[in-house]
Amino acid sequence: MTAGRILVIKLAALGDVVQAFGPFAAIRAHHPGADVTLLTTPPYAGLLRRSPWFDRIWDDGRPAWTDLPAVWRLARRLRAARFERVYDLQTSSRSCRYRWMVGYGAEWSGIAPGASHPHANPARDLMHTAERQREQLEMAGIAGFPAPALDWLDDDIAGLGLPARFALLIPGASPGRPGKRWPVERFAALAAGLDLPVAVIGGPAEAPLAAAIAAARPGAVIDLTGRTTLAGLGAIARRAAFAVGNDTGPTHLAAAAGCATLALFGPESDPALCAPRGRAAAVLRHPRLAALEVAEVRAALAALVAA
Repeated sequence: MTAGRILVIKLAALGDVVQAFGPFAAIRAHHPGADVTLLTTPPYAGLLRRSPWFDRIWDDGRPAWTDLPAVWRLARRLRAARFERVYDLQTSSRSCRYRWMVGYGAEWSGIAPGASHPHANPARDLMHTAERQREQLEMAGIAGFPAPALDWLDDDIAGLGLPARFALLIPGASPGRPGKRWPVERFAALAAGLDLPVAVIGGPAEAPLAAAIAAARPGAVIDLTGRTTLAGLGAIARRAAFAVGNDTGPTHLAAAAGCATLALFGPESDPALCAPRGRAAAVLRHPRLAALEVAEVRAALAALVAA
């Protein structure tokens, strides 16, 4: 395939964007001379502009359907670009509708009706995201899957006051899914038993969680909530001794950056479908995450670090 104009669609969420790094790299390697555009949303545009995989980033990929002028602007933009092939890595009902915006003359990899290169596996929803997207691209003719270069996943973190060696804790998760959060008092107890300083990352809304952890280990906890970019999270994770976090985007980012990462799962998400992937990533799942004991996490963490 030598198409000159390629569109890749990946709108959200952070964990899914991180797990698309491999597919992004494979698409670029398969189309080395093509002009590749990514259609995404504002939270991820800045991060992915640093990557080597795209010639341009469009961040207007998810207008509200009720905002008809914005929908019309996106439709005109997609049609005017005259894309020759589309890789829909979002594969949602929304992204499938974009096929008519792009124009039916473009080749389409995904699950949209009439796609020229459909992901024709009825069991696709039972596959881990990484394997599902790889198979989708294989069905579109992509055979090479190089390890994605991640040296760009870095930032200047000199001003954060991090010591040479520290642990990384990620106590937040989607506010709408509290069952995905290991209780903060358990994170605090874990931090209190560690023999190295602790950095806590997350968005501004996670500041109370960081404060609770800091109260259990006075003087040994660095609150980084709301203080970093996504690339900065990658830089912090790359320098951490290990990370422990809930099933949330920053945990996926830490694992992708190469940090030894223990991800904690409860019943609300299935690691068989979405576990973080990385050089040293492990999962600890409990049928009721709130009941997961600190001792179990310590044991799993010791096994991960020793591996």
